[in-house]
Amino acid sequence: MKDKLWHIVSGSLVPAWLAAAVVFTLLHRMVPSSGWLLVHLLLLGAVSTAILIWSQHFADTLLRRKALGHRVSLGLRLGMHTLGAVLVMTGMVAGWFPLVLVGGILVGLNALAHAAVIVGQTRGAMPGRFAPLIRYYVASAVTLAAGVTLGILMARLDGGGEEYERLFIGHLGLNLLGWVGLTVIGTIALLWPTVLHTRIEGATVAAGRTLTVLLGGLGLLTLGCLVDLRLVVALGVLVYLVALGRVLWEGIGHLRRAPAVAFAGWSLGAAQVWFALCTLGFGLQVALAPSWTAAAAGVETLVPYFAIGFAAQILLGALSHLVPVVLGGGPAALKATAAELDRGGLFRVVVVNGGLALSLLPVSSTLTVALSMLIVATLASFLVLFARALRTNRRVRALPLVRIAPGERPAPGERPRMTGRMLAAASVLLLTVTVGIVVDPASVGLSTVSTQAAGTSASAAATGHTTTVAVDMVETRFVPDRIEVPVGDELVITLTNSDDMVHNLVLESGLVSGSLEPGASESVAVGVIGASVDGWCSIAGHRLLGMELSIVAVGAESVGAASAGSGDTSMDGMAGMAANGSHTGHGTAATGASAADDLDPMAEPDADFAARDATLPPATAATVHRRTLIVRNVEAEVAPGVTQMLWTFNGAAPGPTLRGTVGDVFEITLVNKGTVGHSIDFHAGAVAPDDVMRTIQPGESLVYTFTATRSGIWLYHCSTMPMSVHIANGMFGAVIIDPPGLAAVDREYLVVQSELYLGAQGGEVDAVKVAAQTPDLMVFNGYANQYAARPLQARVGETVRVWVLDAGPNVGSAFHVVGGQFHTVYKEGDYTLKDGGSTGTGGAQVLDLAAAQGGFVELSFTEAGHYPFVSHIMSDAEKGARGILEVLP
Repeated sequence: MKDKLWHIVSGSLVPAWLAAAVVFTLLHRMVPSSGWLLVHLLLLGAVSTAILIWSQHFADTLLRRKALGHRVSLGLRLGMHTLGAVLVMTGMVAGWFPLVLVGGILVGLNALAHAAVIVGQTRGAMPGRFAPLIRYYVASAVTLAAGVTLGILMARLDGGGEEYERLFIGHLGLNLLGWVGLTVIGTIALLWPTVLHTRIEGATVAAGRTLTVLLGGLGLLTLGCLVDLRLVVALGVLVYLVALGRVLWEGIGHLRRAPAVAFAGWSLGAAQVWFALCTLGFGLQVALAPSWTAAAAGVETLVPYFAIGFAAQILLGALSHLVPVVLGGGPAALKATAAELDRGGLFRVVVVNGGLALSLLPVSSTLTVALSMLIVATLASFLVLFARALRTNRRVRALPLVRIAPGERPAPGERPRMTGRMLAAASVLLLTVTVGIVVDPASVGLSTVSTQAAGTSASAAATGHTTTVAVDMVETRFVPDRIEVPVGDELVITLTNSDDMVHNLVLESGLVSGSLEPGASESVAVGVIGASVDGWCSIAGHRLLGMELSIVAVGAESVGAASAGSGDTSMDGMAGMAANGSHTGHGTAATGASAADDLDPMAEPDADFAARDATLPPATAATVHRRTLIVRNVEAEVAPGVTQMLWTFNGAAPGPTLRGTVGDVFEITLVNKGTVGHSIDFHAGAVAPDDVMRTIQPGESLVYTFTATRSGIWLYHCSTMPMSVHIANGMFGAVIIDPPGLAAVDREYLVVQSELYLGAQGGEVDAVKVAAQTPDLMVFNGYANQYAARPLQARVGETVRVWVLDAGPNVGSAFHVVGGQFHTVYKEGDYTLKDGGSTGTGGAQVLDLAAAQGGFVELSFTEAGHYPFVSHIMSDAEKGARGILEVLP
């Protein structure tokens, strides 16, 4: 294979990974674990493939010796890495650990093979001034193998406990600072002055003892994670930063001598700045966090900036400089190819880095999404330019060679001015921010209505006087909750949130304030008051707790007239107002058509629907159980064609099931990655609620430790008020503490009954329905009729135990198996019937449970068939609380 064709084929792997990342960015809502997948498509896919290719290319150049096997060897390593990366990503998305294990082993072994090839290449190579830089490629490959090992262990732990968080931090450190960081440091020492066209006087600092210091820092980082010492991790990052600073300072010297004038230089320079900032942030997050969980959550927020700001920009900058050189074809072809890759270079760099900088500000989720799409689109433009560059190179190489005498060479043209391109980039960023604000004005404290609408009357003559009223938000109340304003006055409300949770103010006329964090203040210009108007807090059922405000127009014609002017003030007639990107005005029928309108009791789920696994694994031998429960907002299907934005523990409702025995200790770390305050209450533990059950705000965490002293099946749930709304929107799960002497059975299942009060499609719970206790659906394990579509299984003669928990929040359960009879019933910590009772022939037909109660039943079947199980509150069974036990011969 000719050199040019080989470089095109091998080099196309990187754009292929980038294209996959762009595609999955557009489809991320349809893909599980989309955030994780996008990061790994970029880092494990595109960036790692580029490292394998270019580190081998630089090794060949600096050592002036080809590697053993040359292209065949590199081709095998690229193939092995690609296969391993695909297996890892497929396994994680599908939730199948064996694929992750095999893929991770392939990636790790391939990294070690890459290191071994380069080490072998150095033997007998001609000594060179920059040959010591090859050591960076060997060291980085070893850190990748170590980082992948930690990643495999993380996947095995499946997101639970402090140990997982320590592995997570070590995994990120070894992969980002080690595999990617060391490779970049070793390469940029020569690539940066080459791009800037400056000379290196003597040896670069990277060729000295810098690598030893960097590896020392990474060693401390890894050691700190393994031995549970966060300050050692922070010290390791500090050591790493000292060595990195020396390399970057040398790079600044080159920049002073010759400023960057093309995309490659700008992109590489910006990437180095982001690398330094992200590494500093990594160390600060670990050093200042109160726990490993908080540290991991903080470090996780830096990953997009590591991936886009550093890795993506270093990759595109390097490719823009190296691709023309590798393709070759003479000076004319090189210049034309480079010109294609440099198109809009300054514009692209300003947009990407400006967008990243803006996303660091406390902006709304809508604006963050808009900026993210702009950044991705700008980065993706490289794929178009890459294709154009290949075509241009081929075209220019085919042109006949024209010799130009030295005296006939045209004078170099003046470079285009940069001001216009920077203004264009700034305009695009400004337009994106404007669109984000227009779509979600409440996020920046802007009202969405005119003064007339806010004042509710066009006929009131303005007095020219302004009434300013201070309103405090405390204990889910507005204080004062009644404001009297003369008709015609302009009203300005100064809101102060003195509560420990987020609040807002919505007026029935259409005005909505920004969401106020605890301690925040905001002035809301209501407008000229012409009639009385009511207001409330629209977040998570706060209105149901009494958070209402009345603005009384003094001198208005009559209350009836005011009401006529302002529309229906009942809860069914109020306009639902968005409190922020995630919360709508609960308790209003006007938030949009209810998803209940789309319910079809006869609808079947799609063919690829997978029911939640109701199989209950036995308790492990561990006596200390450490788990991390992460609060997330997740849009989930709850019935065929019906979705809701649930608040979840670890992405599902019910949350993870915990199981142990009497005497076991449970150490639960709660991390709030939702949009409002949440908490947790474990009925399985007897502890003072004051601290461990407190509400924590988004971004915060707490550790809840309890000892299981009583057996039974226990509810855990969010206890933030209004508790009914939080439970109804998905925040519940089960803890099973086995009673002593619990007999083994052939099959063991868990069924958690709960209620759904449907808001709009894709929206949150309807708090009015919760208060009225009128559920739209009754479900087992979070989805209506799922076990009717996907039956649970047993065989004739087997003993089946079904644990049942009624999570509520309001309605009881009467668990019954049609055609079956229970020979054992265990309820609320004791047997009400065991093995037929005192007569040996006794049986039971129903396990009756109030909300928050639980137990289990045992039964066996003498005939094959399909046995429905239901809540025998039959209206509830008809709302989705039913399934089927399929008994096989």
